[in-house]
Amino acid sequence: MSIKDTIEKNTKQVIVNKIVDYLGKNPEKNVGKIFEAIKMLTKDESSLSQIEFVENYYNNDKCKHEYIQDILKNTDTKCLKKFFSNFFANATWYAGPKRQKYMDEEDTKIPFVMLLSPSMRCPLHCKGCYASSFSKKDDIPPEEVDRIIGEARDLGIYYIIILGGEPFFNDYLLDIYEKYDDIMFTPFTSGLLLNEKIADRLKKCGNVIPMLSIEGFEEDTDARRGKGTYQKVLKAMDMLNERGILFGVSSAVTRTNIKTVLSDEFTDMLIEKGSKMSWYFLFMPVNGEDEDFNMMLTGEQRDYLGRRSREIRANKKYFTIDFFNDAPYVGGCIAGKYYFHVNSKEDVEPCIFSHFSTVNLKGRHLIDAFRDPFFKRLRAIQPYNKNMLRPCMMIDNTEVIINVCKQVGAKPDDAGADKMLNNVEFHEKLKNTSKEFKPYAEKTWKEFFKEKGNENFSKG
Repeated sequence: MSIKDTIEKNTKQVIVNKIVDYLGKNPEKNVGKIFEAIKMLTKDESSLSQIEFVENYYNNDKCKHEYIQDILKNTDTKCLKKFFSNFFANATWYAGPKRQKYMDEEDTKIPFVMLLSPSMRCPLHCKGCYASSFSKKDDIPPEEVDRIIGEARDLGIYYIIILGGEPFFNDYLLDIYEKYDDIMFTPFTSGLLLNEKIADRLKKCGNVIPMLSIEGFEEDTDARRGKGTYQKVLKAMDMLNERGILFGVSSAVTRTNIKTVLSDEFTDMLIEKGSKMSWYFLFMPVNGEDEDFNMMLTGEQRDYLGRRSREIRANKKYFTIDFFNDAPYVGGCIAGKYYFHVNSKEDVEPCIFSHFSTVNLKGRHLIDAFRDPFFKRLRAIQPYNKNMLRPCMMIDNTEVIINVCKQVGAKPDDAGADKMLNNVEFHEKLKNTSKEFKPYAEKTWKEFFKEKGNENFSKG
């Protein structure tokens, strides 16, 4: 490291330490100082404009002001400090240049976040779950999980989402969270295995933000996830909230529960329980054994999901992410570019719904997947559609995944992926859903987004 780099790093650390100090002492009264310090850390104009955008919202938007104040007042101090130091300081400011160096020197894109499925074991059997066709016996050995996470951190990845299966089936992951205390972890969980002991351990770690799966109120949640699940999820929320642990919820939006999960009543209940965000996913027919196209949203419903998500985000002290309809904000599809998935077989996939791979990590380094033509080809042709409301290479631009897999030799990892490549009837059904959504997407793209998305992000 050069003298210049050393001085710059030390200067950043002084500012980060100052912000962490503010977060430990009346953070709700030091918001202005925190914003000023963050701006001192930010050099590029794009990031600076985003920070100023958030600061303006905080100062002038009542809902956003109350939302940020709620987080600052009610979050455990260690959890708050870890969220800032791990997610913002480490993942963004420190690791950003490290990831960029690979891009500059060898045109290799290191994603911002890794999705990792150490196991597909789960106490539930939810219809349409992407994990259901994977073997429940083939867990990644704990030492392999450790190795993969260590390699990810060395490459500049400091945000890791733990999937499955059920993450809390594997007790050793709590040790992993403690070992890698400079990384931010987000396990997506059913909540069924959370107990007082685990909640205490999560608070001690401070660097874990769980996302609890819930499909609406009791009727909708239990209908898909099993009787009694809803009440257990609410109990898990209470355990996390009582300890000041940041958490959110994840909802698979289907044709039958869309009105419920987007209702004021349901959202207000989540806010009351302490949830800080909802992450909406489209129900995807990715399970090759019992895919159900009748559970997929209609074109009109998918458009409504986007409009209603933006409405909740604007009018409540709450944050929402719509995995598909928010695509214009991140330049369309981000698979293989800003995030990727490692499944329980150690296959490296571009997306949690896209089960295709060219690299298996058994005996190989993680960097090999990013240097491989598969991810590079996906990045080179993104966005797949000028209308970034139609970002997906499988359900919106249905020929993309077929063509790319042929070009680079990517193989399907499960039965659903195999159908996507080789079953004509299955592929035609996907094309029909794409055609149905197209007119709604075109109208919203023109009227709301003014036919503009995040061009800088789309270029990777």
